[in-house]
Amino acid sequence: MKDLKYIAAMTLPLSAVISIYFKGPWSFFTPFYAFVMIPVLEVLLPHDTSNHEGEVREKKAKSKVFDWMLYLNVPVVFGLLLYTLWDVNAHSYALYEVVGLIISVGIVLGTNGINVAHELGHRQQTWERYLGKMLLLPSHYMHFYIEHNFGHHANAATAEDPATAKYNQSVYSFWFTSVARQYTSAWKLQQKLLKGADKPFFSITNDMLWYTLFQSVYLAATFVFFGPIGLTFAIFTGIVGFTMLESVNYIEHYGLIRKKMASGRYERVREVHSWNSNHVMGRIVLYELTRHSDHHYKSSKKYQILDYYDISPQMPFGYPTSMVLSLVPPLWFKIMNPRIPKDMKPQQTSEEHTPSFG
Repeated sequence: MKDLKYIAAMTLPLSAVISIYFKGPWSFFTPFYAFVMIPVLEVLLPHDTSNHEGEVREKKAKSKVFDWMLYLNVPVVFGLLLYTLWDVNAHSYALYEVVGLIISVGIVLGTNGINVAHELGHRQQTWERYLGKMLLLPSHYMHFYIEHNFGHHANAATAEDPATAKYNQSVYSFWFTSVARQYTSAWKLQQKLLKGADKPFFSITNDMLWYTLFQSVYLAATFVFFGPIGLTFAIFTGIVGFTMLESVNYIEHYGLIRKKMASGRYERVREVHSWNSNHVMGRIVLYELTRHSDHHYKSSKKYQILDYYDISPQMPFGYPTSMVLSLVPPLWFKIMNPRIPKDMKPQQTSEEHTPSFG
């Protein structure tokens, strides 16, 4: 039964169902659940630093139960999204209710959509990677597959990585820099891949062109079937979804920098270059994303057997709580800056340095 604990990740879509069904103030139930109730549970529940070993580890690695719990997110995410698109187009709701539903469904697109897509995007089976790309579609973030797999995992914790937040950079600034730089980086990486395969830009192997086509068709189909209200809803839920991702990106590597060696190359990614958390609730609902150091050590490693390393920098709170704290930059800097190793802080930066809030 312990293997089924990750079903708890479905409490996020369930909270969105509650928002959709009851409407009114309940439209905002999902953000309340995700960023108030879950953080409270993280405080109340004990940390778990244990790792799976030996036969138990091998059994869990081979168990298909963990895979099917990921696959389940595909019909759940798209079913929830399609129903809500129909609902907001077919009925009249107050503006605040629509805003609440946009945030609620957007959170699901970010957690059960992009986060699961991230896990599936590292799988060896092609069809699993396709499922991952499907889950990126409603968040307008299919380019994430290329940039994350071929860019972020090579450049994490360096100035070259769009998804690594700089020391004293606010989350609000990071949203804009990361979104813009990741998209342009994905195109550059795609061109590099095409050149390496001796393929032209207008080629069937140009995935970025396919992603652009798929996302355009998705929005066009939304307009045709659900009208301008549905289209507006789809656009903004996607924005909420990828903002959720970027908020996670922000806290995962904030201020952590790899040293550049005399050769001009960076040291390899180690356990000290990602922020981790052993808060049980956050671990479960995010499919162990919070054991981020081990994921960077071996990206193909399945979520259920990711390990804890005692040398990895630990957050004082779980990922959901940390995302909330990041929305208040002075508080975030006060809590996190002292935890960053001194040799990783920019030489010209001190605690008195004026942080970037813009």
